[in-house]
Amino acid sequence: MRKINTLIIEEKVYEAALKAGINLTPACKSALIDARNAESGATKFALDALIENSEVAVRENMPVCQDTGVAVVMLEIGQGVFLEGKPLKKAIDDGVRRAYADGYFRKSVCDPVTRNNTGDNTPAFIHTEITEGENINITFMPKGFGSENMSRLYMLKPAQGVDGIIDAIAETVRLAGSRPCPPVYVGVGIGGTFDGCAFLAKKALTRNVGESNPRAEIAEIEKKALERINSLNIGCQGFHGKITALGVSCEYAPTHIAGLPVAVNIQCHCVRCVKVTI
Repeated sequence: MRKINTLIIEEKVYEAALKAGINLTPACKSALIDARNAESGATKFALDALIENSEVAVRENMPVCQDTGVAVVMLEIGQGVFLEGKPLKKAIDDGVRRAYADGYFRKSVCDPVTRNNTGDNTPAFIHTEITEGENINITFMPKGFGSENMSRLYMLKPAQGVDGIIDAIAETVRLAGSRPCPPVYVGVGIGGTFDGCAFLAKKALTRNVGESNPRAEIAEIEKKALERINSLNIGCQGFHGKITALGVSCEYAPTHIAGLPVAVNIQCHCVRCVKVTI
């Protein structure tokens, strides 16, 4: 049994939130450069601007995007861990609150009915999984809503199979068009339940851009979906081009014999994700 004070978690969330708000992931930056090298004309110019923006953000220590998003926090907590100190949720929210104040990040969280802003970008949206061991893995992802609003959930018929899954992924990106600030990164959940499928899609976005699922059948879906999306000719910021998506990442879970849930969670070109282990 390993005791971990939640003050440590608060500090790690604080540090991760500050870093994520300013930095693209290395895999995202590399994918944007590859896309720039594949394009020409106005599309190439737009990609140059996105890349330059990411470099200015790091140099000036300022947000890489004005939408600093909602704070999505995923925790994998080893079952050999004993948490002590303040409640876990309070520790995470306190870390987010401090980071968004100290980083001068936009506070975007509000009441869904009154639209009154909470003033500090809390609460964080927390997902917890119990795993083996005595460590805690923390993933912090700021999620902007220009792309989040373009996401969709499908309850397919089992007979629609792999073709139906790929159709759903491509249709989501087609309907989104230029609104989620492409080139996008597409997270997909396959299987599970109505709610669990959406979490899988969100979790898929925490993988490195370009990293294939280790299961061959799932990796093939990722490959074919990416080809379909990039044939749409939407391109960077809607200027048309070869690269509409930087990547497609799928996660899956067993599901009921009567269903085939598919969730598609769109991320803009600004992929921000920081992982830390305690």
